[in-house]
Amino acid sequence: MLELFPLLLTLSLALLLRRTLIALGAGVLCGALILNDFAPVDSVSYLGRGIQGLFYQDGAWQSWHLNVLAAMLLLGIMTSLLGRSGAVAEFGVWLSRRIRDGRQARLGVVGLGFLVFIDGIFSCLAVGSVGRPLAQHYGISANRLAYMVDTTASPLCSLVPVASWGPYVMALLAGIAFLPVSPLEAFIGIAAVNFYAIGALLLVLLGSWLNWGWSGEPEPTIDTAADDLANASPWPLFLPLAALLVSSVAFTFYSGSRLAGEPGLGAMLTAADIGAAMRDASALAVLVAMVGSLWRGRGSLLGADLLVGLKSMALAVGILLLTWMIGQLIKDLGAGARIANLAREWLSADYMLAGIFGLCAVMAFATGTSWGTFAIMIPLCAEVAHSLQPELLLPALAAVMAGSVFGDHCSPISDTSILSATASGAEVQGHVTSQLPFALMAAIAALLAFQALNLGLAAAAALGLMSLVAAALLWLWQLRQKAAVIKGGSD
Repeated sequence: MLELFPLLLTLSLALLLRRTLIALGAGVLCGALILNDFAPVDSVSYLGRGIQGLFYQDGAWQSWHLNVLAAMLLLGIMTSLLGRSGAVAEFGVWLSRRIRDGRQARLGVVGLGFLVFIDGIFSCLAVGSVGRPLAQHYGISANRLAYMVDTTASPLCSLVPVASWGPYVMALLAGIAFLPVSPLEAFIGIAAVNFYAIGALLLVLLGSWLNWGWSGEPEPTIDTAADDLANASPWPLFLPLAALLVSSVAFTFYSGSRLAGEPGLGAMLTAADIGAAMRDASALAVLVAMVGSLWRGRGSLLGADLLVGLKSMALAVGILLLTWMIGQLIKDLGAGARIANLAREWLSADYMLAGIFGLCAVMAFATGTSWGTFAIMIPLCAEVAHSLQPELLLPALAAVMAGSVFGDHCSPISDTSILSATASGAEVQGHVTSQLPFALMAAIAALLAFQALNLGLAAAAALGLMSLVAAALLWLWQLRQKAAVIKGGSD
């Protein structure tokens, strides 16, 4: 059991300290000591070789690792440029002048969340700041605004391969030796059955369109949108995002068509250099954002904007590097085989997906981080799924992501929970409490869908089941809200 101690230490510290970086670092150090019979010099030498191997190994640069890190840093820079240059604020003014009623205001906030897909934290800050004047003008409570902001942040980012989450998750997937497809194909396959994220987005769209689920909304005010930007335009925000999305697809297919040995979409995606495509697309988007900043007269502040963007990704880069190292340690210690044997003994294959979803939800809720949960649980649950039901490997990884996003979505110590509440003008506790029923609706629907998928239901049918259950739960919640209003009025 000694080979499992580094993983148990990592999990325990992550739950107790709620500091993923420290937990992973302790796990890596402990694993190195165990692997080298607690010889300090040999352990340090092993760690040095491991760090070097992340970037240069067997006479060749590790292009995947380097490209992923470059893409993450570039996306951090782009986020900083768009936020600090005023592009987000200008888009908010432009949008507010085209809104005519409460439904359009609600859908406008949700739509902006879909547009600002590059990063969860950036989405919370951008959509919250843009949505606040709309919410005040059209009678949307601060808690409801925070719910819309939070729900279109992490859940959406977990589905988009060109968001900042994409390179991070695909880097974790690339470390799974028995992954049957490329990391990009795996990410797309996982997103297709990430039932919690899809369900949460479905509920926020349905609730915004029908005005369901909320009662006691404030009266609309006579405040109008800020008029300090007479010629407000959407292009400073839209152009960099469009450049990122379009060029990432173009670069992917270009490299795939050049490297594929046979025709066909699948062959192109498999052969494509995804890391280079993400790096180049992110670089192009940053260039577009930089031109926008220069156009707005921020040339003297450009260096500071770039530095802020780099700093914003420092923690994620550190976690990713340690995750790669602990993944190698799992292989060297033989911990993966041990976990697989334990899973065969203790975990029923019939409830594997639901069990993974629940476990990851608890961990993410306790730690307040979905990324940290990904880093620890994706390699572990991949081993479990490969041992119990290899054909459900991608759904198992989807259960990891879905459970992690659910737990993070509900956690009062999650950065996105705190930032979405702050940006929306809500109290954190009030936001978390008022959002919980909707998160639970999506979670219940997702749990049933994962269990149905585990028992052999087709993915499309499981997705339909999830959608029906989520919509039905929202309808029942709306009936409850109406009954409470009627009862309150009669009293």
